[in-house]
Amino acid sequence: MQRVKVYCLDEDGKWDDRGTGHVSMDYMEQSEELGLYVIDEDDSETLLVHRISTDDIYRKQEDTIISWRDPERSTELALSFQETAGCSHVWNQIYTMQRNLHFNSLNSDTFQKSLLRELPDVHISNLPSIFKIVTESGTTDQMRLTRLMLKDTDFFGNLMNIFQACECAKNVGGLHMMFNIVRCIISLNSSQILEKITGEELIMNIIGCLEYDPDVHQPQHHRKHLREHVVFKEAIPIKNPLVLSKIHQIYRIAYLKDVVLNRGLDEATAANLQLVINATKASVVTLLKDDSTFFQELFARLRSPSTSTESRSNLVHFLHEFCNLSKSLQMVPQLQLFRELMNEGIFDIIAEVLQSPDKKLVLTGTDILLIFLTLDPNLLRSYVVQPESPLLGLLVKGMMGDFGDEHCQFLEIFRILLDSNALSSGAQVGANVMDIFFEKHLPELVDFITASCPERPGDTSETASRRVGSHCGTKPKVLLDICELLCICVQQDSSRTIFLLKNVTEQVLFLTRRKEKTVVAAAIRFFRILLSVHDDNVQSYVVENNMLKPIIDVLVSGGDRDNLLISAVLELLEHIRKGNKNALLKYVVDTFWDQLAPFEHLLALKTKYEQCLKSWGPKSTTDPVDMKGSERALDEEEDSDVKGNSGEEKTASASDTQKEEAKPHNSNVAAASSSSPSLRSGGLVDYEGDDADVEDCESPPEKRQEASEEKLENESPCGENEQEPCKKKPRLCSTHQGNKNAPEEGGEAKEADIYRSSDDEEKDSELGTADDEKLEGGGALTASGSEMDLWAHMKSSPNKLESR
Repeated sequence: MQRVKVYCLDEDGKWDDRGTGHVSMDYMEQSEELGLYVIDEDDSETLLVHRISTDDIYRKQEDTIISWRDPERSTELALSFQETAGCSHVWNQIYTMQRNLHFNSLNSDTFQKSLLRELPDVHISNLPSIFKIVTESGTTDQMRLTRLMLKDTDFFGNLMNIFQACECAKNVGGLHMMFNIVRCIISLNSSQILEKITGEELIMNIIGCLEYDPDVHQPQHHRKHLREHVVFKEAIPIKNPLVLSKIHQIYRIAYLKDVVLNRGLDEATAANLQLVINATKASVVTLLKDDSTFFQELFARLRSPSTSTESRSNLVHFLHEFCNLSKSLQMVPQLQLFRELMNEGIFDIIAEVLQSPDKKLVLTGTDILLIFLTLDPNLLRSYVVQPESPLLGLLVKGMMGDFGDEHCQFLEIFRILLDSNALSSGAQVGANVMDIFFEKHLPELVDFITASCPERPGDTSETASRRVGSHCGTKPKVLLDICELLCICVQQDSSRTIFLLKNVTEQVLFLTRRKEKTVVAAAIRFFRILLSVHDDNVQSYVVENNMLKPIIDVLVSGGDRDNLLISAVLELLEHIRKGNKNALLKYVVDTFWDQLAPFEHLLALKTKYEQCLKSWGPKSTTDPVDMKGSERALDEEEDSDVKGNSGEEKTASASDTQKEEAKPHNSNVAAASSSSPSLRSGGLVDYEGDDADVEDCESPPEKRQEASEEKLENESPCGENEQEPCKKKPRLCSTHQGNKNAPEEGGEAKEADIYRSSDDEEKDSELGTADDEKLEGGGALTASGSEMDLWAHMKSSPNKLESR
């Protein structure tokens, strides 16, 4: 029987939960019609009785829901199944029953005559009749056949007696017939029949019947294997005989499904066998959970120093098996059970297990942790944040150990532990775990990476001196998982990007010295993820420390080979080209273009660089990183002018401006750089063409609008003591190249043109269109103030602009 929830649509159009129970199909009372029954799992009351209809009223939704409109009740009903396989099984039964009912309605007389009334006597002479009944009965007769088999308490016992007689007499025909009969009985998919035939009394004979497959020339020896090779290890004595019986039953049904019936087992039968296994597992876990003395004894033995190494290993494996069995429980009782295990000290036990020299035992401990994390990560998080907990450090040591293909278990544990967004209620706990990891354990991983890389000839740096007793023989799988863990740290907490960049990246890029291409590609991927985080300081730090050099060296040494490693480097450079990272773009081309020129793939990089130079200004040789200070000084000067600072402050600003003019830079480059939050437009002239790369070189209009709005908010309106401040002339920035003749008349022309009307702006726009040719002839002009400042000056002094 399948576990379901029953829903009914109420008058308000909402689904009303009528209860949880098990669904089955049977003949309705005092009728030959088939019905759908749902029996409450708690009090065995009938939640639903529905007569199967031949009409097309049933609908299957999302693999776990069957709904229909009941014509007798005039309401919508729905069954929500716990298992997808259970829903498919019931849906197929409904479809088959509808087909049979439709056929039977056409020939009801024949149908009534064909109904199975009773089973023939179980005798060796009646085996052909029994075989014909179980193999040729339709869906309707299958349900009746199931009822008759369960009603006859001696049916299966007598059937197994016939098998023993045929086996003693070496009656091959009878044994082949017994194989088909037993196989068809299992295919009836009745959980009650399966529970009966897999019991202590019948199971070995049932398996014996299935050894004589007519399609296999030599009989199998499943019973011999079960008797001689299968040993039940009892790590701790289980005193409840019912629990022991169910544990044996779980193994036998699993062996029946996976070994004995592995040839030609249909999906419905396999799903039904698995449902029986899960139900039996849930019974075992519930019985053990309710036995308080059992777990007290279990944990007492695990903590006892007198427990031998072998016994401790068996106890840990038993605990692992028990946690696996608990997956068959519903979420609420499973969560309650895991909390009880946590209170008993299961994480303390796992911490001891992780220190074991037996790597298989260590992996068993990590598998237990993964079971807990899958259900509720906060259970483990709340434990590792405790000051006295050594578990996080032991997991970090496991990351640096060689566990073969199973090493990924450690990575998966960290992936879930550090995911603070998985559950909103665990965000703070996850952040605390991240803090502890960064503070205490990240340096340990970084030092391990450093020690795993070969020294560069002539390297006398401090990091090279630390590589004493290096781990250059470290398996690539270990380094790949550590790199992936560092990528997870960046993705989960982008606020720490600059910390990771300064303290980790140089050591990670040491991996480019390794000979394994997958490890080198992993280091490049980590650097690529760092660059994808929006942090204004990242570009500056990369340029100042020449951090792309080892990556460019990888590309140059690889030549024109077409492989994963070269593709990773090219993708990184393409990200710099497309990502509007102008500081990095200029750094790459200015520093490495002689090495990159032979690569045809990178011509677009040079093209983008030249386009950006064009938008910055034709005479621009400015390093965008160096322009940040100039831009900030320029902004400070404007703010002081607008707010009406003293003459002394104006003089200081003018002095700063002259210093900036003395440098071989202009403000166009700084305006084009996206690394400063206060950047303005790169140029006022619209160049021909609609290349997206050119747009990337300029700040988007939204940023200019935001900058102007921010300036409006910071500036004070006309004060009461000011004399007509709105009539002051708008100023053109004096720090721009070529505008040394800009008006500088005392306190005039100091305030941005922020009080002008929209009509004035429209006129200015028209003027700008008319004067495009003049501007293009004189070069791109960029003011550090807003666009309308420059256009206002053009309106007042068109002749001066034209001459320039």
